[in-house]
Amino acid sequence: MYGSYSSVREGAERWTGASGIADVHTGRPVRPGMRHRVGSISKTFTAVAVLQQVERGRIRLDASIGEYLPDLVPGERGRDVTVRMLLNHTSGIGDYVLGAFPSLAVNSAESLDEGRFRSIRPEELVRLGLEAPATGRPGKQPGSYSNTNYVIAGLLLEKVTGQDAGTYITRHVIDRAGLRATSYPRTPYIKGPHSRMYESFHGLIDPPRDYSVYDMSWASTAGAVISTTDDLNRFYRALLTGGLLGPAALDEMLRTVPVAAGPARIDYGLGIYVLDLPGCGRFWGHDGAVFGAGTIALSSRDGERQFALGLNLMKYQRLNEDGTALEPSPIDEAINGHLAEALCRTPESREAAADARQLLPRGLPGTDLSSGEWAIRG
Repeated sequence: MYGSYSSVREGAERWTGASGIADVHTGRPVRPGMRHRVGSISKTFTAVAVLQQVERGRIRLDASIGEYLPDLVPGERGRDVTVRMLLNHTSGIGDYVLGAFPSLAVNSAESLDEGRFRSIRPEELVRLGLEAPATGRPGKQPGSYSNTNYVIAGLLLEKVTGQDAGTYITRHVIDRAGLRATSYPRTPYIKGPHSRMYESFHGLIDPPRDYSVYDMSWASTAGAVISTTDDLNRFYRALLTGGLLGPAALDEMLRTVPVAAGPARIDYGLGIYVLDLPGCGRFWGHDGAVFGAGTIALSSRDGERQFALGLNLMKYQRLNEDGTALEPSPIDEAINGHLAEALCRTPESREAAADARQLLPRGLPGTDLSSGEWAIRG
């Protein structure tokens, strides 16, 4: 692992730290508080924004998406898929990522380099997702994780507010939560102190390539937010303690259904999932992975125990000899150990949680080469 940064909190006690390098050419070290692309953690921000409009009566969770966006999601699909199904990934709509980066289907990173400065409209991402094979009938459980759902949610937000989704999320979610280093990017560049972000693509990019400068329009409201580990803890604390949503909307957000995400199955609410750590308790949050950047943030329900971690080298696991599976990595063991040390109060519970490797498959969920979802999930 080139570099990592993390923030941990329990009550009034806080710890933040960093280890490793931010630039492999200069040896510049990573520092606590560096800004970072958080990938699908962005989905929690988008879901909060949509639920704020639910509270205002402008959106109904169980209304058909075709009622709001008939031209975007037409016909039977528009009638059958509800807003709730988009937010909890039970819509059955496929993912757009392979359509946007077709070389990934043949284990090539060519599309990643071609798309570095490409601007792609969210409507085009939705078109690619709707053309992808359906993952199931609308409402069927388990659901199937799809980034297309959250691009549609962003366009829904724009329709009912009359504002650009990034502008709305900035004013009503980011600013309201008091986040000083979190932003919705307008250019391919990250403003402020940040690491370079290296992508290995499971050894297919050797040496790993820097993707810290990248047009994130391809991630849209599914994964474009930039933040820090401290800000992520502050965001989830504000959310879970009622600072961003009222009790009824927060209860809806925390109602989970089973969702398949690559090889893993998660209990997913509306833009948030729950993780049970043996002997340590239940924690709410999300994770994210974009080219070169991986992030995970988890909080107890009362917001008292919190953990956030960012990594600047992604898909570091290597494929086995026949290319069909990923070899275990000691980095994954280190991530599990750090998470357990951060969130579990006793040595016994820490050991049990660190040994429960199913908690974080291959370090960060959703980094499976064959799933077609790894490129952005969270």
